[in-house]
Amino acid sequence: MKQKADIGLIGLAVMGENLVLNMESKGYTVAVFNRTISKVHNFIGGRGKGKNFIGADSLEELVSAIKRPRKVMMLVKAGKPVDDFIDRLIPMLEPGDIIIDGGNSHFPDTVRRTAYVESKGLLYVGTGVSGGEEGALLGPSMMPGGSPEAWPHVKEIFQAVSAKVEDGTPCCDWVGENGAGHFVKMVHNGIEYGDMQIINEAYHLMKELLGMDAFEQHEVFKRWNKGVLDSYLIEITADILAYKDEDGSPLVEKILDTAGQKGTGKWTAVTALDLGIPLTLIGESVFSRCLSAQKDLRVKASKAIKVAKKPFEGDKRQFIDDLEKALYAAKIISYAQGYDLMMEAAKEYNWNLNYGGIALMWRGGCIIRSRFLGDIKNAFDKNPSLENLLLDPFFKEAVLSAQESWRRVSATALMHGVPVPALTSALTYFDGFRNERLPANLLQAQRDYFGAHMYERVDAPRGEYFHTDWTGRGGSTASTMYDV
Repeated sequence: MKQKADIGLIGLAVMGENLVLNMESKGYTVAVFNRTISKVHNFIGGRGKGKNFIGADSLEELVSAIKRPRKVMMLVKAGKPVDDFIDRLIPMLEPGDIIIDGGNSHFPDTVRRTAYVESKGLLYVGTGVSGGEEGALLGPSMMPGGSPEAWPHVKEIFQAVSAKVEDGTPCCDWVGENGAGHFVKMVHNGIEYGDMQIINEAYHLMKELLGMDAFEQHEVFKRWNKGVLDSYLIEITADILAYKDEDGSPLVEKILDTAGQKGTGKWTAVTALDLGIPLTLIGESVFSRCLSAQKDLRVKASKAIKVAKKPFEGDKRQFIDDLEKALYAAKIISYAQGYDLMMEAAKEYNWNLNYGGIALMWRGGCIIRSRFLGDIKNAFDKNPSLENLLLDPFFKEAVLSAQESWRRVSATALMHGVPVPALTSALTYFDGFRNERLPANLLQAQRDYFGAHMYERVDAPRGEYFHTDWTGRGGSTASTMYDV
């Protein structure tokens, strides 16, 4: 009798191909299918040759090749292709079988799909997979959510293939019901946008303000990667800056300055707006990519709007030291905002998220992996009810220690006309967060003046609303109540 597969996978693109090779290397037999059948044959006869793979020429063949309860994982383009495959799979599966979406699906889709698949007597898992091509092959970070009953059936495989931290703990654990896994992956990607943006702003400052070339910057990033900024993104930035083109010049300077995006950063920012969370640094990171895409318009503006360039007259070494601290402080703000968003979503969607566990899942395998994440886990281990990372003693002291450097960098950048939207928006968030009183009292007065939206008073209980006839021409009727 032909051997049955432990799991089936649909989609042999970069992530799918590398993930199944990872699974097979851990002792699992994997059935594989791709809509373009030639990819299956090429894989079985190429990278998968002589290994424990079962090639399938149809979905029916794939399903029949898997042990029960069947586990069918999709790594296909987010959106309609996922729904199409779900609808095709459902008639072929039996109660208790599991459909897994390992792509970058938007979490509301995963909420909807979980309910739909469960209504058919099946189980559903939406799992974030981070780490890119190398992570998929050698060990990604995995963030599964969906039908809780599915977790015991997929846990062994997921944790076997995922990255491990120093003590062997896998960077994979159950996140929560329905869309929780894909939500956490979305926030991960939003934080990734933020990390990349502040690194890019540091690069831009060193280039435009200090006149440093890429090879000089390589040495700075290489040094930074041995300190508090130790992370995958700092590491690869150092590598990129050292890479030479065929003529010996830095390749990075030959690359067009227009950034692409797949939408997960935008989803994070939009979700923050929906939930009323000030996700300023990630929001600026998304908008920075949008501005970069307006290349032709920026070229015209650079010719039409001339601003005199001021030479940097400060201490170059001191500025680089300040820049390291500014980067670290902004990174703390980015994660504080990201965790704030996850906490609000947990209330909204009734998820029981393990915040320290999420930091642990991000410690290895994923794009934002860094030493810093161990400090986040420690913060939540000490105080599981921590309301904001900035209220943890370690992070509070870290930002306070870095703030003078952060302010000097921001002020210098602004005075010299070098754009640093993420670094400065993070700083203004910090100043707003630590202020007991903000000018929203005037804003509420303005709203009440033109729209009778009412306001609360400092000398009255919260929840008691007032309206003033500011002009003497209005009446006593107020508008509908608002939420804060």
